[in-house]
Amino acid sequence: MAAACTATFLLAESGVLNGLQATTSWWLAPHFRRRYPQVHLDETRMLAHADGITTAGAAFAHLDLALDLIGRRSPALAELTARYLVIDPRPTQSTYAIPSHLSRADPLVDAFERRLRAQLDQPLSIADTARALGSSERTLQRACDRTLGISPVQFAQEIRLEQAMHLLRTTDLSTEAVARRVGYSNATTLTTLLRRHHTSPGQLRRPRPTARPGE
Repeated sequence: MAAACTATFLLAESGVLNGLQATTSWWLAPHFRRRYPQVHLDETRMLAHADGITTAGAAFAHLDLALDLIGRRSPALAELTARYLVIDPRPTQSTYAIPSHLSRADPLVDAFERRLRAQLDQPLSIADTARALGSSERTLQRACDRTLGISPVQFAQEIRLEQAMHLLRTTDLSTEAVARRVGYSNATTLTTLLRRHHTSPGQLRRPRPTARPGE
């Protein structure tokens, strides 16, 4: 059995995904997680394999799903097909996810996200932030886990990396300056985290126009 994007909800509704690893479109994850708490959802993955069942992520993930099914019989044919279709390997959805979109599914998580952005360059204390939002640290932890599938600290890291990548793409700030603006003490920490997202400051830098002869 296999399903991609919203079709993963049909499999989950039938109960066949209970207790199994699965993925779905990243922006549908909060709704999926609330409706099917018995499914081990990991929306960062493009593909998830369970016992006889494969699920795939966002709307065009049916291509990834098809290539995966072909690859089980012939990896060479799957690679050739991908080249004809001009499809690059996409093992994760995390690079494309928009954290602020996911946070809207829960008022407390939404308020946490807005406070994070307002104090992005400041040290983060989850306990102090929870109190400022009129909540407890435990309640905030549960809200983030229920809505996002990650902890408040991980969510803060996603917000910081999102902003860092934006600054690296659109400004001439040094990597060190960008790191400080998003709450990291040095460029090394930021670079290490970016590499976990399969990118680097150099890859994110906007291309510089090449001067023509005589200019």
